[in-house]
Amino acid sequence: MVTAFMGGLGIAFWLILLFALEWLYPIAFELTASGATPGKRVFGLKVVMDNGLPATPAASVARNLLRVADFLPFFYGFAIVSMLVRRDYKRLGDIAAATLVVHDRPAVARAVIAKVPAITPARPLAPPDQAAIIALAARAPRLTTERLDELAALAASVSGDAGRAGPNVTRRVLGVAHWLLGNR
Repeated sequence: MVTAFMGGLGIAFWLILLFALEWLYPIAFELTASGATPGKRVFGLKVVMDNGLPATPAASVARNLLRVADFLPFFYGFAIVSMLVRRDYKRLGDIAAATLVVHDRPAVARAVIAKVPAITPARPLAPPDQAAIIALAARAPRLTTERLDELAALAASVSGDAGRAGPNVTRRVLGVAHWLLGNR
């Protein structure tokens, strides 16, 4: 109502605001750390690249520019058809941008490397093996407990637990990472 009293300048301001909300709003929010607009966040969704990494600026622009094509011919007709005929249920914008809209699971109890005592490796480790163990420990807070146990089982030989799996093996593998980081 305020812009109505400003005449042509008010209309110009209103049109620029509508443009920014339609085109820049989703891009700006998808490039934040949450990877989601407030609406997606309410429903526990976020936008990521096909490989699981955060959406890139180019991908976010591409997927949002193609919302116009998705909208055609009758209120998201192409998007609905696209999602129904594809096994991965992607709309046109997600196909072009190589992105996915995924459920963002709430945080679960995670392993914290600082709470694990340092353990000397059971065998000498080559530099690439050391880097892999440290990378596993760095990723541990972002992994589910099940996935962390699975990956730790693959590296269990560094703690002398080859062929075993479970939370105790995971703690010992993380303990080796702790030791490799110099916390002895």
